[in-house]
Amino acid sequence: MKNLDVIYLFDWGNTLMFDDPTQHGKMLHWPTILAMPGAKETLKHLCASHAIYVATNAQDSNESEIQQAFQRVELDQYISGYFCKANLGIDKNDSAYYSRIAEKLNVRCNQLVMVGDTLEKDILPALAAGCQAIYLNRENRKVSDAIPQIHSLDALINKTA
Repeated sequence: MKNLDVIYLFDWGNTLMFDDPTQHGKMLHWPTILAMPGAKETLKHLCASHAIYVATNAQDSNESEIQQAFQRVELDQYISGYFCKANLGIDKNDSAYYSRIAEKLNVRCNQLVMVGDTLEKDILPALAAGCQAIYLNRENRKVSDAIPQIHSLDALINKTA
C-alpha cells in the first residue's frame, strides 16, 4: 500500500537521466539516452510505498514526450506522472511551481519531497514553497547543514528503508 502522506518529486536531467550537453532538442529523440546510476533501483524501491512524480524545468518537451523518454530507459513504470512548464505554466525556479503541483495532487506542500541535483532550481524553491527537499550532491559541494543531502540516488533506499 502506498503512503500518500509523502510523495516524491524527482528532477529529470542529471538526477534520473543523464543530460548530455552535446545533444540538442528533445531528449526523446536523442540517439542514446541513459538513466543515472542507481535510478532504477531507487525508483523501484520507493514506488512500492510512495507515489513518484517527475518535476522538471525542461523547456523543449511536454508531458507525453518526457514520459516517452522515460519509457526508453524503462523508468516510466515507477512514475505516476510528470510535471513541467508545459502543463504547469510556471518555471521550476519559482516556488509557485511546487504549490501548483501540491494543488494538482490535492496535498499540502509539506507532503512533497523534491529530490534534485541543483540547489537553485530544485531545492531552494521547493523549500521556499514549504516542501521537503533532498539535495543530490554528487560533487560533495559545501552547503548548509540545514539542507538534507545525499551523494548518490541509491542512498535514498537506506533513508526510506
